[in-house]
Amino acid sequence: MGIVLFLIIFCVIVIAHEFGHFIIAKMNGIRVVEFSVGMGPCIFSFTKGETKYAIRLLPIGGACMFEGKDGLYLPEEESDEEQPAQEQREKPAAEDMVQETKLGKKSGAFPDAPVFARIATVVAGPIFNFILAFIFSAIIISSYGADTPVVQKVAEDGAAYAAGLRDGDKIVKMNGNKIRLYREISLASMLNKGEDIPVTYERDGKTYDVVVSPIYDEEAGRYYMGLYGQGVYEKFSLPGTLKYSAYEVGYWIETTFMSLKMLVQGQVGKDDVSGPVGMAQTVNDIYTQSKPDGVYYVWLNMLNFAILLSANLGVLNLLPFPALDGGRLVFLLVEAVRGKPIPPEKEGIVHMIGMVLLMLLMVFVLFNDISRLF
Repeated sequence: MGIVLFLIIFCVIVIAHEFGHFIIAKMNGIRVVEFSVGMGPCIFSFTKGETKYAIRLLPIGGACMFEGKDGLYLPEEESDEEQPAQEQREKPAAEDMVQETKLGKKSGAFPDAPVFARIATVVAGPIFNFILAFIFSAIIISSYGADTPVVQKVAEDGAAYAAGLRDGDKIVKMNGNKIRLYREISLASMLNKGEDIPVTYERDGKTYDVVVSPIYDEEAGRYYMGLYGQGVYEKFSLPGTLKYSAYEVGYWIETTFMSLKMLVQGQVGKDDVSGPVGMAQTVNDIYTQSKPDGVYYVWLNMLNFAILLSANLGVLNLLPFPALDGGRLVFLLVEAVRGKPIPPEKEGIVHMIGMVLLMLLMVFVLFNDISRLF
């Protein structure tokens, strides 16, 4: 069941991402040659209009392939004036149209589109992932609310109590950053390395500013503020639901950036990174734990996981790494500034190197996932 649910979540998230590329490309007259979910050998496909729709074997991504991109663009041939005289001949109008299509003049080739249309097309994939995460967040928050940053319990021997916080206080700012969800408090506490934490909280309509000095717990090996609970869940009207849905997506985007920063700094290890196998195992664990509570809670918890994955995919694809959307975006931004594109062959080499590195990373993560199972 975990595998089935993971594949459903994966397909929905990838389809949203690729549909973003697809719909913006269509709006800008760019021809989409193939829309696929998964990578590797094709296991099912059909063609509608000018686009082939395919499902591929490996659940590690998807693709929206454009005319004139990724090797599909046919460069212009020599003109008749440059060809030997004996090769020159009259061409019927129909053949001219075919030739022009081959050359990309009337085919909607990606390189022929205005640079800002191409930028919009590339960015649309990650943006649609954020939109999907927002929709899922709105469903969840409308169902059981959001975890507002109201403190449920303050330990009397803890740092927060010593600073003056009490049960029922609402924390509105920490370390100079606005707090909207209780998870932001938990995250800041978990990442704290012993530094003092400036805190602004509200009580009975009044605002107070204090400094909390977290206390180190030898057994746990980390610093604690002395706050307990998961915040107070509150349901909202439609405007409030939409607002907190945006907060929810923002939280997961911020968490993804923090995780990447910690990975680069060596603060998290290889066992903290998961690929498809690890994610399928996580989905199965969520399903097993949620099943006793009924189908409704399984549904909500799956949506929660889908929010994390969709926001995560959106952020990762915007990284300026070759072969990712962010890497392609860098080349387009350079083109927009300098007024002419980077030579296609040079850009292609960079993306090819990036793709090889990504494939090596995927193999490593897959091996790591499988080794953890045993």
